Amino acid sequence: MDLSIVVPIYNEEENIPLLYAEIQEVLDNTSYSYELICVDDGSSDRSVAVLEELSSKDDRVVVIELRRNFGQTAAMSAGFDHARGEIIVTMDGDLQNDPHDIPNMVEKLNAGYDVVTGWRFDRKDPFISRKLPSMMANKLISWITGVGLHDYGCTLKAFRKEVTENIRLYGEMHRFIPAIASGMGISFTEVKVNHRARRFGTSKYGISRTIRVVLDLLTVKFLLSYATRPLHVFGTVGVISGGLGVLMAFVMTLQRFFAGVGLADRPLLLLAVLLIFMGIQFVTMGLLAELVVRTYHESQHKPIYYVRRIIGRNSAEDE
Repeated sequence: MDLSIVVPIYNEEENIPLLYAEIQEVLDNTSYSYELICVDDGSSDRSVAVLEELSSKDDRVVVIELRRNFGQTAAMSAGFDHARGEIIVTMDGDLQNDPHDIPNMVEKLNAGYDVVTGWRFDRKDPFISRKLPSMMANKLISWITGVGLHDYGCTLKAFRKEVTENIRLYGEMHRFIPAIASGMGISFTEVKVNHRARRFGTSKYGISRTIRVVLDLLTVKFLLSYATRPLHVFGTVGVISGGLGVLMAFVMTLQRFFAGVGLADRPLLLLAVLLIFMGIQFVTMGLLAELVVRTYHESQHKPIYYVRRIIGRNSAEDE
């Protein structure tokens, strides 16, 4: 199987037949073998019935029906788990992503990249409620993660299968896949893609998601920088806090013995004690986090490195 097209579906009964027809039209004119994996994320309309009908007519259509609405990230993760293609392409089910961009993205992957992300250069969405928050979020995400992309929110992306096999998604983290995968040392590029206005149904996105995106961004930053060494972040804060507290206490002790300055009516004494205890707590949290991380990696045999390939070893040596 060359391609797996993963499409999360949530109340898109009118869009599904049109999307299927477009994907079929585009990919049937290529040499790629493919499957279309539609993950129904607890739709309350006839989306599942429409998908079942398509699957009964075309065995390349795979329908995964989730028990309830778990969110787009969970739906995408379910698609990754059941994909058989060497290349996985993700896209929305609302017809705003154009299937005609898929062959170009696959060609980019074949040119040596591990991830190709879409950039909705001419985005057909309202400016205030969609485009402006997205522009601000993209700049913030690029700055914090160090992975500069114009459009993190575009669902149209292409991945090599080994990339998705080593990623576990939670919350709203599907949009951060390129940043998360950057920790594996992958190569990625961004291509301009066609973006179309929604024809049927209503958008499931809004400004309310911004807070969740920011919180998930903090998680991604921590995972990228300190996932295998949490003591470095907690310990640094603890040492700084404790060091300031000890310094303040030392200065006040000198003032008490050599300048006769009293301590009973000085709020700085309470601040010094607070900083010292905060420092001890942060260092302790860092040590506990180190134990948790070591248990996590060792119990699941999770690697702390990823090998792209090994050159110069014959099969006899491997055996």
